[in-house]
Amino acid sequence: MPLKILHVTPSFYPALVYGGPTYSVYALCRSVVNRGHQVRVLTTDANGPHSVLKVNTGEDIEVSAKLWVRYCHRVSDVSVSPTLLRLLCSYVSWADVVHLMAVYSFPTIPTMAACRMLGRPLVWSPRGMLQRWEGMKRPYLKTLWESVCRITAPKRIMLHATSEEEAKESAKRLPGVDTVVVPNGVEIPETISPPNAQSARRFIYLGRIHPKKGIENLLGAYKIVEGLLAAPSSLVIAGDGDPSYVQTIKHRIQQLSLNGSVRMIGHVTNEAKREFFESADVLIAPSFTENFGLVVAEALAHGVPVIASRGTPWHRIEEIGCGLWVENSPESLAAAMLRLNSMPLRDMGLRGREWMQSEFAWSSLASKMIDVYRNLTVATN
Repeated sequence: MPLKILHVTPSFYPALVYGGPTYSVYALCRSVVNRGHQVRVLTTDANGPHSVLKVNTGEDIEVSAKLWVRYCHRVSDVSVSPTLLRLLCSYVSWADVVHLMAVYSFPTIPTMAACRMLGRPLVWSPRGMLQRWEGMKRPYLKTLWESVCRITAPKRIMLHATSEEEAKESAKRLPGVDTVVVPNGVEIPETISPPNAQSARRFIYLGRIHPKKGIENLLGAYKIVEGLLAAPSSLVIAGDGDPSYVQTIKHRIQQLSLNGSVRMIGHVTNEAKREFFESADVLIAPSFTENFGLVVAEALAHGVPVIASRGTPWHRIEEIGCGLWVENSPESLAAAMLRLNSMPLRDMGLRGREWMQSEFAWSSLASKMIDVYRNLTVATN
């Protein structure tokens, strides 16, 4: 029996400025539709703090085959939309199950309240927002917000985590709420680029330019490594973020006298993103915390080995033999970069690609999420 599934999210494809979650939510919705279920998305036209998407906000739009999205105009902050609030109950009434993709944002509490009032089960994906790290802002206000969420939540709610690490940390914030772990999927390219024929070592970073991503530690590590590698090397940083923090990173590059070997190229998407992976020897993900870290999966899917920090849940990269999982201090990252420099990168990349194909393809992970939806609807009947 086909299900009717409503996704409520502060932003949606093609709002690629928000990075990995935009790709994964869009891919999940399409994969669920491809399995014969009805999916609608209620979202805003937000595309960053100061811009909106150029989309029709007056009606549902078919963004891909049988996937309908209603973009509501964002009037302030990240996702404040009176139109979304006005439409919410009618969209929730349509659904068999609602999937919420937000925590500290405008749609969160109204969606929970609507599900509670209308008796609809709710899957809630925090996307790492419930995880804590030293540099996070407004922890006390966030704790208060979580208390309101617990009070407002419907009786039948399932917390969706994308890793065991996220599940454990989220459970501390929401005790008593059932949790299921279903990883994000990744698009597997049909072909990958040939091995690097050059002697130069090409390191890359891809993601948001944000303090929690550990980019300053990465720059410190590269400063250590640059003078120790036998061959020339480069580090390319791709991504966008708050302009003031982007400027901080640029200033740090200058302070470390890395202008000649470190480049920042801004946001990359679609074909440019594929070419970016093809230009790389090693991806480095030095985050202080990640619920999943989609960029790690994307790099491995393209056959690129990875150095991931222990703030990410990717400890299995060493077990599989496709990368290193280390502390995100400059010294640890530098040691990993030197160690990886003498390892068989092509073979490591191929092992990582095979791992992504066997465990992280959307074909299997979408089916697991559908089982979560179906089990919730059965439990409420």
